[in-house]
Amino acid sequence: MRMFCAGEWRDHSEQIEVKNPYNGQVIDTVPKAGADDVDQALTALVDGARRMKQMSAYDRGRILRKAAEIMRQREQELGLLISLEEGKILAEGVLEANRACETIEVSAEEARRLAGEMVPLDAAPGAANRLGFTLRVPCGIVAAITPFNFPLNLVAHKVGPAIAGGNAVIIKPASDTPLSAFKLVEILLEAGLPPEAIACLAGPGRELGSAICSDRRVRKISFTGSFDVGQEICRMAGVKRVTMELGSNSPVIIMDDADLEKAARLVAAAGYANAGQVCISAQRILTAGPVYADFIDLLKPRVESLTLGDPLAPETKMGPMIREADARRVETWVDQAVAGGAKLVTGGARRGAFYTPTILADVAPTMRISCDELFGPAVALTQFSNIDEAIRLANSTNYGLSASIFTQDIDRALKFAREVDSGSLHINWSTQWRADLMPYGGLKDSGMGKEGPKYAIREMTEEKMVVLHGP
Repeated sequence: MRMFCAGEWRDHSEQIEVKNPYNGQVIDTVPKAGADDVDQALTALVDGARRMKQMSAYDRGRILRKAAEIMRQREQELGLLISLEEGKILAEGVLEANRACETIEVSAEEARRLAGEMVPLDAAPGAANRLGFTLRVPCGIVAAITPFNFPLNLVAHKVGPAIAGGNAVIIKPASDTPLSAFKLVEILLEAGLPPEAIACLAGPGRELGSAICSDRRVRKISFTGSFDVGQEICRMAGVKRVTMELGSNSPVIIMDDADLEKAARLVAAAGYANAGQVCISAQRILTAGPVYADFIDLLKPRVESLTLGDPLAPETKMGPMIREADARRVETWVDQAVAGGAKLVTGGARRGAFYTPTILADVAPTMRISCDELFGPAVALTQFSNIDEAIRLANSTNYGLSASIFTQDIDRALKFAREVDSGSLHINWSTQWRADLMPYGGLKDSGMGKEGPKYAIREMTEEKMVVLHGP
Protein backbone atom coordinates (compact mmCIF):
# COMPACT_ATOMS: atom_id res chain seq x y z
CA MET A 1 0.00 0.00 0.00
CA ARG A 2 1.01 3.63 -0.41
CA MET A 3 0.89 6.42 2.15
CA PHE A 4 -1.58 9.27 1.84
CA CYS A 5 0.18 12.62 2.06
CA ALA A 6 -0.69 16.14 0.82
CA GLY A 7 -3.89 14.98 -0.83
CA GLU A 8 -2.46 12.07 -2.82
CA TRP A 9 -1.30 8.48 -2.55
CA ARG A 10 2.49 8.38 -2.59
CA ASP A 11 5.23 5.81 -2.63
CA HIS A 12 8.67 6.06 -1.07
CA SER A 13 12.07 4.54 -1.70
CA GLU A 14 12.16 3.09 1.82
CA GLN A 15 9.53 0.52 2.74
CA ILE A 16 8.21 -1.10 5.92
CA GLU A 17 7.32 -4.78 5.72
CA VAL A 18 4.05 -5.65 7.43
CA LYS A 19 4.28 -9.23 8.66
CA ASN A 20 1.73 -11.76 9.83
CA PRO A 21 2.61 -12.43 13.50
CA TYR A 22 1.47 -16.05 13.12
CA ASN A 23 3.91 -17.16 10.42
CA GLY A 24 6.17 -14.18 9.75
CA GLN A 25 5.05 -13.89 6.13
CA VAL A 26 5.05 -10.42 4.59
CA ILE A 27 1.45 -9.35 3.95
CA ASP A 28 2.24 -6.03 2.31
CA THR A 29 4.65 -3.12 2.42
CA VAL A 30 4.03 0.55 3.19
CA PRO A 31 6.25 3.58 2.61
CA LYS A 32 8.51 4.54 5.49
CA ALA A 33 7.73 8.22 5.99
CA GLY A 34 10.03 10.80 7.54
CA ALA A 35 9.93 14.30 8.98
CA ASP A 36 9.82 15.88 5.51
CA ASP A 37 6.67 13.93 4.71
CA VAL A 38 5.10 15.17 7.95
CA ASP A 39 5.87 18.76 6.98
CA GLN A 40 4.31 18.31 3.53
CA ALA A 41 1.28 16.61 5.01
CA LEU A 42 0.70 19.37 7.55
CA THR A 43 1.10 22.08 4.92
CA ALA A 44 -1.77 20.53 2.96
CA LEU A 45 -3.81 19.89 6.10
CA VAL A 46 -3.80 23.59 6.95
CA ASP A 47 -5.93 24.14 3.84
CA GLY A 48 -7.91 21.02 4.65
CA ALA A 49 -8.70 22.30 8.14
CA ARG A 50 -9.94 25.56 6.64
CA ARG A 51 -12.25 23.66 4.29
CA MET A 52 -13.53 21.34 7.03
CA LYS A 53 -14.31 24.32 9.26
CA GLN A 54 -16.51 25.77 6.50
CA MET A 55 -18.30 22.45 5.88
CA SER A 56 -21.71 22.11 7.50
CA ALA A 57 -22.31 19.61 10.27
CA TYR A 58 -24.85 17.94 8.00
CA ASP A 59 -22.24 17.35 5.30
CA ARG A 60 -19.66 16.09 7.77
CA GLY A 61 -22.21 13.65 9.14
CA ARG A 62 -23.18 12.58 5.63
CA ILE A 63 -19.57 11.70 4.78
CA LEU A 64 -19.19 9.66 7.96
CA ARG A 65 -22.51 7.86 7.41
CA LYS A 66 -21.43 6.93 3.88
CA ALA A 67 -18.08 5.69 5.20
CA ALA A 68 -19.88 3.53 7.78
CA GLU A 69 -22.08 2.05 5.04
CA ILE A 70 -19.00 1.10 3.01
CA MET A 71 -17.39 -0.41 6.11
CA ARG A 72 -20.48 -2.51 6.76
CA GLN A 73 -20.31 -3.85 3.23
CA ARG A 74 -16.62 -4.73 3.68
CA GLU A 75 -16.78 -5.94 7.27
CA GLN A 76 -15.47 -9.44 6.56
CA GLU A 77 -12.65 -8.08 4.40
CA LEU A 78 -11.65 -5.60 7.10
CA GLY A 79 -11.85 -8.27 9.80
CA LEU A 80 -9.54 -10.54 7.81
CA LEU A 81 -7.04 -7.73 7.31
CA ILE A 82 -7.04 -6.97 11.04
CA SER A 83 -6.38 -10.62 11.87
CA LEU A 84 -3.61 -10.94 9.31
CA GLU A 85 -1.63 -7.90 10.42
CA GLU A 86 -2.30 -8.05 14.17
CA GLY A 87 -2.56 -11.77 14.91
CA LYS A 88 -5.91 -11.82 16.72
CA ILE A 89 -8.29 -14.63 15.83
CA LEU A 90 -10.64 -13.98 12.92
CA ALA A 91 -13.74 -13.74 15.12
CA GLU A 92 -12.05 -10.95 17.09
CA GLY A 93 -10.94 -9.25 13.87
CA VAL A 94 -14.48 -9.23 12.48
CA LEU A 95 -15.82 -8.00 15.83
CA GLU A 96 -13.35 -5.12 15.73
CA ALA A 97 -14.41 -4.24 12.19
CA ASN A 98 -18.03 -4.25 13.36
CA ARG A 99 -17.19 -1.98 16.28
CA ALA A 100 -15.27 0.40 14.01
CA CYS A 101 -18.40 0.75 11.85
CA GLU A 102 -20.36 1.58 14.98
CA THR A 103 -17.77 4.16 16.04
CA ILE A 104 -17.97 5.93 12.69
CA GLU A 105 -21.78 5.76 12.73
CA VAL A 106 -21.97 7.31 16.20
CA SER A 107 -19.49 9.99 15.11
CA ALA A 108 -21.81 10.83 12.22
CA GLU A 109 -24.72 11.20 14.64
CA GLU A 110 -22.73 13.36 17.03
CA ALA A 111 -21.65 15.68 14.21
CA ARG A 112 -25.27 16.87 14.05
CA ARG A 113 -25.54 17.29 17.81
CA LEU A 114 -22.47 19.43 18.39
CA ALA A 115 -23.59 22.76 19.83
CA GLY A 116 -22.79 25.43 22.36
CA GLU A 117 -25.08 26.50 25.19
CA MET A 118 -26.94 29.51 26.48
CA VAL A 119 -25.29 31.26 29.42
CA PRO A 120 -27.68 33.09 31.81
CA LEU A 121 -25.71 36.32 32.05
CA ASP A 122 -28.57 38.25 33.61
CA ALA A 123 -28.09 36.07 36.68
CA ALA A 124 -24.78 37.87 37.30
CA PRO A 125 -24.69 41.24 39.09
CA GLY A 126 -24.64 44.16 36.69
CA ALA A 127 -25.26 41.96 33.65
CA ALA A 128 -28.90 42.76 32.86
CA ASN A 129 -29.84 43.21 29.20
CA ARG A 130 -27.04 40.92 28.09
CA LEU A 131 -27.44 37.67 26.19
CA GLY A 132 -24.69 35.06 26.27
CA PHE A 133 -24.04 31.86 24.40
CA THR A 134 -21.09 29.68 23.48
CA LEU A 135 -19.92 28.38 20.14
CA ARG A 136 -17.88 25.24 19.63
CA VAL A 137 -15.32 25.52 16.83
CA PRO A 138 -12.82 23.00 15.41
CA CYS A 139 -9.29 22.84 16.82
CA GLY A 140 -7.87 22.73 13.29
CA ILE A 141 -5.47 19.83 12.75
CA VAL A 142 -5.81 16.77 14.97
CA ALA A 143 -3.02 14.21 15.30
CA ALA A 144 -4.21 10.64 15.80
CA ILE A 145 -1.42 8.39 17.10
CA THR A 146 -2.58 4.81 17.49
CA PRO A 147 -1.29 1.44 18.78
CA PHE A 148 -1.12 -2.00 17.19
CA ASN A 149 -3.70 -3.89 19.24
CA PHE A 150 -6.88 -2.41 17.70
CA PRO A 151 -5.55 -1.17 14.36
CA LEU A 152 -8.94 -0.15 12.97
CA ASN A 153 -11.28 0.71 15.83
CA LEU A 154 -8.84 2.85 17.77
CA VAL A 155 -8.09 4.77 14.59
CA ALA A 156 -11.84 5.19 14.06
CA HIS A 157 -12.20 6.50 17.62
CA LYS A 158 -9.86 9.37 16.78
CA VAL A 159 -10.59 10.02 13.11
CA GLY A 160 -14.40 9.83 13.34
CA PRO A 161 -14.76 12.50 16.06
CA ALA A 162 -12.04 14.66 14.46
CA ILE A 163 -14.00 14.82 11.20
CA ALA A 164 -17.34 15.18 12.99
CA GLY A 165 -15.94 18.20 14.83
CA GLY A 166 -14.82 19.86 11.59
CA ASN A 167 -11.08 19.18 11.78
CA ALA A 168 -8.43 17.87 9.44
CA VAL A 169 -6.52 14.86 10.75
CA ILE A 170 -3.09 13.29 10.43
CA ILE A 171 -2.90 9.60 11.37
CA LYS A 172 0.26 7.94 12.62
CA PRO A 173 -0.61 4.22 12.97
CA ALA A 174 1.63 1.63 14.61
CA SER A 175 4.33 0.44 12.21
CA ASP A 176 3.42 -3.20 12.96
CA THR A 177 -0.22 -2.72 11.89
CA PRO A 178 -0.65 0.23 9.50
CA LEU A 179 -2.78 -1.46 6.82
CA SER A 180 -6.16 -1.07 8.54
CA ALA A 181 -5.58 2.67 8.97
CA PHE A 182 -4.76 3.09 5.28
CA LYS A 183 -7.91 1.14 4.39
CA LEU A 184 -9.98 3.49 6.53
CA VAL A 185 -8.48 6.46 4.68
CA GLU A 186 -9.43 4.83 1.37
CA ILE A 187 -13.00 4.40 2.58
CA LEU A 188 -13.30 7.97 3.88
CA LEU A 189 -12.06 9.36 0.57
CA GLU A 190 -14.53 7.13 -1.28
CA ALA A 191 -17.25 8.52 0.99
CA GLY A 192 -16.42 12.07 -0.08
CA LEU A 193 -13.95 13.40 2.48
CA PRO A 194 -11.84 16.16 0.90
CA PRO A 195 -8.37 14.71 0.15
CA GLU A 196 -6.61 17.68 1.73
CA ALA A 197 -8.39 16.98 5.05
CA ILE A 198 -6.59 13.75 5.90
CA ALA A 199 -3.10 12.24 5.87
CA CYS A 200 -1.79 8.85 6.98
CA LEU A 201 1.93 8.21 7.46
CA ALA A 202 3.73 5.16 8.84
CA GLY A 203 7.28 5.21 10.09
CA PRO A 204 9.57 5.36 13.10
CA GLY A 205 7.61 6.48 16.13
CA ARG A 206 10.30 8.73 17.52
CA GLU A 207 10.98 10.59 14.26
CA LEU A 208 7.38 10.96 13.12
CA GLY A 209 6.03 11.51 16.61
CA SER A 210 8.47 14.31 17.27
CA ALA A 211 7.76 15.97 13.93
CA ILE A 212 4.00 15.76 14.44
CA CYS A 213 3.70 16.60 18.13
CA SER A 214 6.13 19.51 18.22
CA ASP A 215 4.66 21.24 15.16
CA ARG A 216 2.57 24.29 16.07
CA ARG A 217 0.17 23.62 13.21
CA VAL A 218 -1.12 20.60 15.12
CA ARG A 219 -3.60 21.88 17.71
CA LYS A 220 -4.83 18.61 19.21
CA ILE A 221 -3.11 15.28 19.88
CA SER A 222 -5.01 12.08 20.65
CA PHE A 223 -2.68 9.24 21.65
CA THR A 224 -3.23 5.66 22.75
CA GLY A 225 -0.20 3.73 23.96
CA SER A 226 2.25 3.36 26.80
CA PHE A 227 2.70 5.78 29.70
CA ASP A 228 6.35 6.43 28.83
CA VAL A 229 5.57 7.44 25.24
CA GLY A 230 2.55 9.46 26.34
CA GLN A 231 4.66 11.37 28.84
CA GLU A 232 7.22 12.18 26.13
CA ILE A 233 4.47 13.35 23.77
CA CYS A 234 3.16 15.71 26.45
CA ARG A 235 6.66 17.15 26.86
CA MET A 236 6.95 17.75 23.12
CA ALA A 237 3.43 19.06 22.63
CA GLY A 238 3.72 22.35 24.44
CA VAL A 239 0.49 24.36 24.57
CA LYS A 240 -1.80 21.94 22.78
CA ARG A 241 -4.93 20.03 23.68
CA VAL A 242 -4.03 16.39 24.42
CA THR A 243 -5.95 13.22 25.12
CA MET A 244 -3.86 10.38 26.57
CA GLU A 245 -5.20 6.83 26.82
CA LEU A 246 -2.31 5.02 28.47
CA GLY A 247 -1.59 1.78 30.30
CA SER A 248 -3.34 -0.31 32.92
CA ASN A 249 -3.10 -3.44 35.06
CA SER A 250 -6.79 -3.83 35.65
CA PRO A 251 -7.96 -5.38 38.94
CA VAL A 252 -10.88 -7.79 39.28
CA ILE A 253 -12.22 -8.19 42.83
CA ILE A 254 -13.98 -11.48 43.55
CA MET A 255 -15.87 -11.34 46.85
CA ASP A 256 -16.86 -14.37 48.90
CA ASP A 257 -20.49 -14.01 47.74
CA ALA A 258 -19.60 -13.80 44.02
CA ASP A 259 -21.12 -15.98 41.32
CA LEU A 260 -17.89 -17.92 40.82
CA GLU A 261 -18.96 -19.66 37.62
CA LYS A 262 -19.74 -16.32 36.00
CA ALA A 263 -16.55 -14.76 37.34
CA ALA A 264 -14.39 -17.60 36.02
CA ARG A 265 -16.03 -17.44 32.60
CA LEU A 266 -15.54 -13.69 32.29
CA VAL A 267 -11.99 -13.64 33.66
CA ALA A 268 -11.08 -16.38 31.16
CA ALA A 269 -12.45 -14.15 28.40
CA ALA A 270 -11.04 -10.86 29.67
CA GLY A 271 -7.57 -12.08 30.53
CA TYR A 272 -6.73 -13.73 27.21
CA ALA A 273 -8.64 -12.02 24.39
CA ASN A 274 -6.18 -10.85 21.73
CA ALA A 275 -3.48 -12.76 23.66
CA GLY A 276 -3.94 -10.36 26.57
CA GLN A 277 -2.96 -7.38 24.42
CA VAL A 278 -5.85 -5.16 25.48
CA CYS A 279 -5.53 -2.04 27.62
CA ILE A 280 -8.32 -3.24 29.91
CA SER A 281 -7.38 -6.93 30.08
CA ALA A 282 -8.11 -8.53 33.44
CA GLN A 283 -4.66 -8.82 35.04
CA ARG A 284 -4.82 -8.68 38.84
CA ILE A 285 -7.43 -11.10 40.15
CA LEU A 286 -8.00 -10.16 43.79
CA THR A 287 -9.89 -13.06 45.36
CA ALA A 288 -11.45 -13.48 48.81
CA GLY A 289 -9.71 -16.13 50.89
CA PRO A 290 -12.76 -18.39 51.48
CA VAL A 291 -13.37 -18.83 47.72
CA TYR A 292 -9.77 -18.61 46.51
CA ALA A 293 -9.18 -22.32 45.88
CA ASP A 294 -12.67 -22.84 44.43
CA PHE A 295 -12.18 -19.99 41.98
CA ILE A 296 -8.86 -21.38 40.78
CA ASP A 297 -10.49 -24.78 40.25
CA LEU A 298 -13.16 -23.16 38.08
CA LEU A 299 -10.80 -20.89 36.17
CA LYS A 300 -8.10 -23.43 35.34
CA PRO A 301 -10.07 -25.70 32.94
CA ARG A 302 -11.51 -22.70 31.12
CA VAL A 303 -8.05 -21.27 30.53
CA GLU A 304 -6.62 -24.63 29.52
CA SER A 305 -9.37 -24.97 26.88
CA LEU A 306 -8.09 -21.89 25.02
CA THR A 307 -6.47 -23.52 22.01
CA LEU A 308 -3.55 -21.74 20.31
CA GLY A 309 -2.90 -21.80 16.59
CA ASP A 310 -3.61 -20.19 13.24
CA PRO A 311 -5.78 -17.11 13.92
CA LEU A 312 -7.81 -17.86 10.78
CA ALA A 313 -8.68 -21.43 11.87
CA PRO A 314 -12.18 -21.67 13.42
CA GLU A 315 -10.97 -23.88 16.27
CA THR A 316 -8.30 -21.39 17.41
CA LYS A 317 -9.20 -19.41 20.52
CA MET A 318 -5.99 -17.42 20.91
CA GLY A 319 -3.39 -16.31 18.41
CA PRO A 320 0.22 -15.16 18.80
CA MET A 321 1.44 -11.97 20.39
CA ILE A 322 2.38 -9.18 18.01
CA ARG A 323 6.12 -9.92 18.27
CA GLU A 324 8.27 -12.71 19.66
CA ALA A 325 10.04 -10.11 21.81
CA ASP A 326 6.75 -9.42 23.60
CA ALA A 327 6.22 -13.12 24.26
CA ARG A 328 9.75 -13.29 25.68
CA ARG A 329 8.95 -10.36 27.98
CA VAL A 330 5.85 -12.14 29.33
CA GLU A 331 7.93 -15.28 29.80
CA THR A 332 10.49 -13.31 31.81
CA TRP A 333 7.88 -11.71 34.06
CA VAL A 334 6.17 -15.04 34.76
CA ASP A 335 9.49 -16.75 35.50
CA GLN A 336 10.44 -13.92 37.86
CA ALA A 337 7.14 -14.28 39.73
CA VAL A 338 7.57 -18.07 40.10
CA ALA A 339 11.14 -17.57 41.31
CA GLY A 340 9.78 -15.11 43.86
CA GLY A 341 7.28 -17.58 45.30
CA ALA A 342 4.22 -17.40 43.03
CA LYS A 343 2.62 -20.70 42.01
CA LEU A 344 2.29 -21.60 38.32
CA VAL A 345 -1.21 -23.09 38.05
CA THR A 346 -1.17 -23.58 34.28
CA GLY A 347 0.61 -22.30 31.18
CA GLY A 348 4.01 -20.69 31.41
CA ALA A 349 5.39 -21.95 28.09
CA ARG A 350 6.53 -20.02 25.03
CA ARG A 351 6.89 -21.05 21.40
CA GLY A 352 8.04 -18.20 19.21
CA ALA A 353 5.46 -15.41 19.47
CA PHE A 354 2.98 -17.74 21.18
CA TYR A 355 2.70 -17.76 24.97
CA THR A 356 0.36 -20.26 26.55
CA PRO A 357 -2.56 -18.84 28.56
CA THR A 358 -1.18 -18.66 32.08
CA ILE A 359 -2.53 -18.50 35.63
CA LEU A 360 -0.31 -17.51 38.54
CA ALA A 361 -1.50 -17.94 42.11
CA ASP A 362 -0.16 -16.56 45.40
CA VAL A 363 1.18 -13.47 43.67
CA ALA A 364 2.58 -10.83 46.01
CA PRO A 365 1.29 -7.31 45.22
CA THR A 366 4.91 -6.13 44.96
CA MET A 367 5.77 -8.48 42.09
CA ARG A 368 6.27 -6.89 38.69
CA ILE A 369 3.50 -8.98 37.15
CA SER A 370 1.14 -7.29 39.60
CA CYS A 371 2.63 -3.77 39.68
CA ASP A 372 3.20 -3.11 35.97
CA GLU A 373 1.18 -3.58 32.79
CA LEU A 374 1.80 -7.11 31.50
CA PHE A 375 -0.07 -6.76 28.17
CA GLY A 376 0.05 -10.50 27.68
CA PRO A 377 -1.93 -13.72 28.27
CA ALA A 378 -1.52 -14.25 32.01
CA VAL A 379 -3.51 -13.38 35.13
CA ALA A 380 -2.11 -12.97 38.65
CA LEU A 381 -4.19 -14.13 41.64
CA THR A 382 -3.81 -12.53 45.06
CA GLN A 383 -5.84 -13.24 48.21
CA PHE A 384 -7.54 -10.65 50.42
CA SER A 385 -9.51 -10.87 53.65
CA ASN A 386 -12.15 -8.10 53.40
CA ILE A 387 -13.53 -5.41 51.09
CA ASP A 388 -11.30 -2.72 52.55
CA GLU A 389 -8.16 -4.73 51.80
CA ALA A 390 -9.47 -5.52 48.31
CA ILE A 391 -9.97 -1.83 47.54
CA ARG A 392 -6.56 -0.97 48.98
CA LEU A 393 -4.94 -3.58 46.71
CA ALA A 394 -6.94 -2.42 43.70
CA ASN A 395 -5.73 1.15 44.28
CA SER A 396 -2.11 0.22 44.98
CA THR A 397 -1.01 1.02 41.44
CA ASN A 398 -0.14 4.05 39.35
CA TYR A 399 -2.84 3.04 36.87
CA GLY A 400 -6.60 3.50 36.87
CA LEU A 401 -8.27 2.62 33.58
CA SER A 402 -10.74 -0.17 34.36
CA ALA A 403 -11.68 -2.19 37.45
CA SER A 404 -14.41 -4.66 38.32
CA ILE A 405 -16.04 -6.46 41.24
CA PHE A 406 -18.13 -9.61 41.53
CA THR A 407 -20.51 -9.46 44.48
CA GLN A 408 -24.19 -9.84 45.35
CA ASP A 409 -23.97 -7.19 48.09
CA ILE A 410 -25.13 -3.75 46.95
CA ASP A 411 -23.26 -2.01 49.79
CA ARG A 412 -19.98 -3.60 48.74
CA ALA A 413 -20.67 -2.72 45.10
CA LEU A 414 -21.32 0.94 45.91
CA LYS A 415 -18.27 1.13 48.18
CA PHE A 416 -16.21 -0.24 45.30
CA ALA A 417 -17.68 2.33 42.88
CA ARG A 418 -17.01 5.24 45.25
CA GLU A 419 -13.54 4.29 46.44
CA VAL A 420 -11.70 2.53 43.59
CA ASP A 421 -9.65 4.94 41.48
CA SER A 422 -10.54 3.96 37.93
CA GLY A 423 -12.05 5.59 34.86
CA SER A 424 -14.38 2.63 34.25
CA LEU A 425 -15.96 0.56 37.02
CA HIS A 426 -17.83 -2.67 36.32
CA ILE A 427 -20.08 -4.51 38.73
CA ASN A 428 -20.57 -8.24 38.13
CA TRP A 429 -18.64 -8.15 34.87
CA SER A 430 -14.99 -8.16 33.87
CA THR A 431 -12.76 -5.16 33.27
CA GLN A 432 -12.69 -5.75 29.53
CA TRP A 433 -15.94 -4.19 28.44
CA ARG A 434 -16.51 -1.02 26.43
CA ALA A 435 -19.45 0.35 24.51
CA ASP A 436 -18.00 2.57 21.80
CA LEU A 437 -20.40 5.42 22.59
CA MET A 438 -19.56 5.66 26.31
CA PRO A 439 -16.98 7.99 27.89
CA TYR A 440 -13.73 6.05 28.08
CA GLY A 441 -10.50 7.12 29.71
CA GLY A 442 -8.36 6.63 32.77
CA LEU A 443 -7.24 8.20 36.02
CA LYS A 444 -3.71 8.64 37.35
CA ASP A 445 -1.04 7.29 34.95
CA SER A 446 -3.74 5.75 32.75
CA GLY A 447 -4.17 9.10 31.07
CA MET A 448 -6.38 12.15 30.72
CA GLY A 449 -9.34 13.12 28.61
CA LYS A 450 -12.12 10.93 27.29
CA GLU A 451 -12.80 8.97 24.14
CA GLY A 452 -16.20 7.91 22.83
CA PRO A 453 -17.41 10.08 19.91
CA LYS A 454 -19.60 12.49 21.92
CA TYR A 455 -16.82 13.11 24.43
CA ALA A 456 -13.93 13.05 21.96
CA ILE A 457 -15.60 15.70 19.79
CA ARG A 458 -15.66 18.05 22.76
CA GLU A 459 -11.95 17.35 23.26
CA MET A 460 -11.37 18.12 19.56
CA THR A 461 -13.24 21.43 19.51
CA GLU A 462 -12.72 24.70 21.35
CA GLU A 463 -15.25 26.97 23.01
CA LYS A 464 -15.94 30.61 22.27
CA MET A 465 -18.03 32.85 24.50
CA VAL A 466 -20.32 35.34 22.74
CA VAL A 467 -21.94 38.24 24.64
CA LEU A 468 -24.64 40.46 23.14
CA HIS A 469 -24.84 43.74 25.05
CA GLY A 470 -28.25 45.38 25.10
CA PRO A 471 -29.00 49.10 25.35
